[in-house]
Amino acid sequence: MRAATVAVSAAPLAATLLALALVAATGFDQRVALPPRIELAFYGFFLDRYPLFAFALVYALVRILAVAAGPGRAGPARRILGASVGVALVLALGLYPTFGGAVLRSAFATGGIAFLNQSPMWLAYALGAAAAAVSYGTALGLGVVLTNRPLRPKAGWGRALAAGTLRLALGFCALWFALGVLGLAREAGIGPWPRRALTIPEFGISAALLIQAFLPHSVLVTALSHTRTSNPLDRTTPLPLSRDSTGP
Repeated sequence: MRAATVAVSAAPLAATLLALALVAATGFDQRVALPPRIELAFYGFFLDRYPLFAFALVYALVRILAVAAGPGRAGPARRILGASVGVALVLALGLYPTFGGAVLRSAFATGGIAFLNQSPMWLAYALGAAAAAVSYGTALGLGVVLTNRPLRPKAGWGRALAAGTLRLALGFCALWFALGVLGLAREAGIGPWPRRALTIPEFGISAALLIQAFLPHSVLVTALSHTRTSNPLDRTTPLPLSRDSTGP
């Protein structure tokens, strides 16, 4: 497995933990003066209820940028354009019209409707996390595909569709698990951040939750990237000609 492949897969989680460390080290909280528009867009119900989703956005953004900078056959123009589209999708679905965007709103609506229809709390929560994973994963996945993934299969459309479906299902399950874990941050004891600064124990709990949430996805994309690059039908360099081959 190439070091570059591991670096691309590990960078998002590392950046997420670094962002959390910066928040804790600087004492950043809601009392820090920000432009009124930013305060109105960020501070509110969804940030108060699901604070670690802010770091899920960091994970998605860095994942797209890491893929854009990583190994692959895409040219510079496609990498820049694809990454720009992916970043815009993540920000739009995660922050518009305010923090949480369509991701957390779809989760809250789906889980709330399920609970009002007398579904058990655990089932309503799982359905809400699944709804969040759909929109979050759509933005992240499209950003990655548009940035630096082959657009034409090497081994036929049937095999490509089967492999793509499997990758999609595994990726969805990993993100479903991740968002489900992050949604339990308050219950896990991370404190009232961002209403006040993170304490050292709360920082430790938050870091543990982020690792628990996103490590499965990081391991998964590493394994899938290794499978893709080690597939002899998807080589980036031509195979050597045999001795019996004709040609110049």
